[in-house]
Amino acid sequence: MPLDPQVQEFLDTFNKMPIPPLHTIDPKLIRSMEGEMAEQRQSTPVHEVTDIQMELADRTINVRKYTPYEQPIHPAIVFYHGGGWVLGSLDSHDELCRRLSVAAGAVVIAVEYRLAPENPYPAAVWDAYNALCYIAEHAAEWGVDKQAIAVAGDSAGGNLAAVVCLIAKDKGAPSIKGQLLIYPSTGKGENTDSYRENGQGYMLTAETMTWFRQSYFSKGENQDQPYASPLLYSDLSGLPPAIIITAQYDPLRDDGAQYADSLQQAGNTVEYQNEEGMIHGFLSMLQFDRSGEVLQEAGEKIRHILLS
Repeated sequence: MPLDPQVQEFLDTFNKMPIPPLHTIDPKLIRSMEGEMAEQRQSTPVHEVTDIQMELADRTINVRKYTPYEQPIHPAIVFYHGGGWVLGSLDSHDELCRRLSVAAGAVVIAVEYRLAPENPYPAAVWDAYNALCYIAEHAAEWGVDKQAIAVAGDSAGGNLAAVVCLIAKDKGAPSIKGQLLIYPSTGKGENTDSYRENGQGYMLTAETMTWFRQSYFSKGENQDQPYASPLLYSDLSGLPPAIIITAQYDPLRDDGAQYADSLQQAGNTVEYQNEEGMIHGFLSMLQFDRSGEVLQEAGEKIRHILLS
């Protein structure tokens, strides 16, 4: 299928812009620009949005809690933002989290994990997992149903959402009801058809992915660890039901497809959908009609899992 017309129009404009490659720009500058751009996005109303400093044993993590409507106890989705483990923030994914909270009828708790290259692997992994444990342990005071907690994330955040499910399996806690993985990075990526086909011209490039990986995996061999590349995990059985969404024109398309297939072969419940005509990051580009539709559908599906 060709590119969605709205996506094609966006890319025609984007590809003509004199933007230097991401790897040539200081990440701190890009993060600053992301924050400014986020302020210009529309904001879907939710009942309450609260910024919280989560005090862990040896560090503080910023999180943002979205409560869709007034109710004493809610199912919850712990969300990890994308950005190649280098970029992204609570602000960059604010609108996506608002819409997900409303669509799922669930509290969404977005986690601002430490970023590379300042904090390389596995800092983000343990921020993601420790934050999830804290939320489960303090569920009552957070207004969360401890038995109805799912995880979600897009791109690098999808990687972290998948990984915390593996760690929770290994450690026996906390209980995770489901996982929503949006165009996740689950393997090394370079040897897939989608990486070769979509590595140029569709905003996320192969060159940028290499920069992200070099920044996050300060030691190349770290990519061979299952908490870095979930496809390498030895036994994928016994994991939470998964919803995996990929995009046709995305270098990471086959990463998500392969993970969905591996989970299913291991006996897990998996719903996989590849959005034709779409590019990496499309669920954050809510100017596309299909983006809003897919996000609404995903929210309804994860709600069904949470309430089952």
